[in-house]
Amino acid sequence: MGKEVRSDCETWPTVCLKSNQIWLKLFVSVLLVGVSFRLLFLRSSAVLPVSETPAVAKKTEYLLNATSERCDIFTGEWVPTLSRPPYTNESCRFIEDPQNCLKNGRPDTGYLYWRWKPYGCSILSFDGEKFLEKMQNKAWALIGDSILRNHVQSLICLLSKAEEPVEVYHDKDFKSRRWHFPLHNFTLSLVWAPFLVKAEIFENDDGQSDSDIQLHLDTLDSKWTDNYRDFDYIVISAGQWFLKTAIYWENRKVVGCHYCPGKNLTELGFDHAYRMSLGKLFNHILSSDHKPLVIYRTWTPDHFENGEWSSGGTCNRTKPYKAGEFHGRDVDHLMRNIELEEFQKVKARSSEDGIRLKLLDTYNLSLQRPDGHPGPYRTFHPFDKDKNAVVQNDCLHWCLPGPIDSWNALLMDMLHNDL
Repeated sequence: MGKEVRSDCETWPTVCLKSNQIWLKLFVSVLLVGVSFRLLFLRSSAVLPVSETPAVAKKTEYLLNATSERCDIFTGEWVPTLSRPPYTNESCRFIEDPQNCLKNGRPDTGYLYWRWKPYGCSILSFDGEKFLEKMQNKAWALIGDSILRNHVQSLICLLSKAEEPVEVYHDKDFKSRRWHFPLHNFTLSLVWAPFLVKAEIFENDDGQSDSDIQLHLDTLDSKWTDNYRDFDYIVISAGQWFLKTAIYWENRKVVGCHYCPGKNLTELGFDHAYRMSLGKLFNHILSSDHKPLVIYRTWTPDHFENGEWSSGGTCNRTKPYKAGEFHGRDVDHLMRNIELEEFQKVKARSSEDGIRLKLLDTYNLSLQRPDGHPGPYRTFHPFDKDKNAVVQNDCLHWCLPGPIDSWNALLMDMLHNDL
C-alpha cells in the first residue's frame, strides 16, 4: 500500500493551532484598522476649516449629526469646476440683451467655471426634465422686481433644454409675462411688482424719472393678488426699489417719504417702507384660504465699487470672493435683517395653519460673486468705438449664463420632497 498522506495539522497539531491564531489575530487587526480609518475619514470630512468665522463654525455640530447629503445648502463657498455652463447665450433665446454678457462682448469667461459647494454636502445640477415631469399640470409664479426677472430668465433657459415653452401673455412693456410648456401643461408666470405693494412709478429702464414714486404701504399690488389663487408655487422677492426716492401713503393720505428734501414731509426711511410691505405680504399669505407653496428669496447685494449706479460705479473683478472676504455694506445688513425678522414672525404661525412657506437664502452665495455682473457689458460692445468710453455699469443684475443659475439648483434642492 502506498504511504498515507497526512496534513500538517494532523502531524503537528500544536503548530497548526498557533498558525490559526496568528491568522485570526491578523484578520482582526486589519478589520480594526479599516474601521478606524473610516471613522477618522468621516469625521475629518465633516469638520469645517479652522479659518471659518464662528457663525459658520457653529454649524459643525449640526453637520456631524446630519446625514451625508443634508446640510445648510446656503452656507458654503464657490469652487472651480471644469464643467461647462448648462446652456449658452446661443442655445437659449430667452436671455434679454442687458444680461447677455457674451453677446455684448465681455472678453473673459472665467466667471462661468465656478460651482456653489455647501459645507458638508453637495447639491445636484438643475434637472429640467425631472422638474417638468413632477410639475405636470402645475402653475408657477415669480413675483417681484428686475432681479426676479433675471431669475426667471435663468429658470426658463434651464427648462427649455427639456421643452421649448410658448409665450402666451405679456404686458405692454414686457415686464409681466407668461409661458406655457404644452407637453407638461406647466405654466410659468413672471409678475412685475417691484414693491409688492401698490406703486405709481414714473421711471424708464435706465433709472431716470420725471416724478417721485408714490408708494401705498397699506395696499398690496393687485397685479399679483388678483391672480394669487391661480398658482401652485410662488417665488417672491423685492427690496432694491425701496432705496429710491418715494412718497409714502397710508389710508389715502401722504404720511411721509424717503429722501424728499424741500417737500416738508416726515422722513420715514426706506427700512420702514420695506418692513411694512413685507408685513402686508406675509399677512396676506397667512390669511388666504388658498395654500400654495410660497418661497421668499432674500435680498441681493450689489457689487458697485468707486461709486453707485448713477455715479460711475464699476465692478471689474474676475474671480469670486473667498468666504468671509467681503461682508457687504450697511444697507445689505439692514435690509437682510428686516426680511429675516419678518419671515421668522410669520414662519412660526404658518406651520400651525398648514401654510407651506420656505426661505430661499441666496444672500451669501451672491455676496461672494462680484465677477458675475454685466458691468459695462449691459450694452452691445460698449468699447468698440472708444476704448476709454465712459459707460453705464450694471453691478446689480447677473450675466446669463452665470452665478444666478445656482439659485435654481438650490430651489430644486429645496423642493426635493415635492419633486
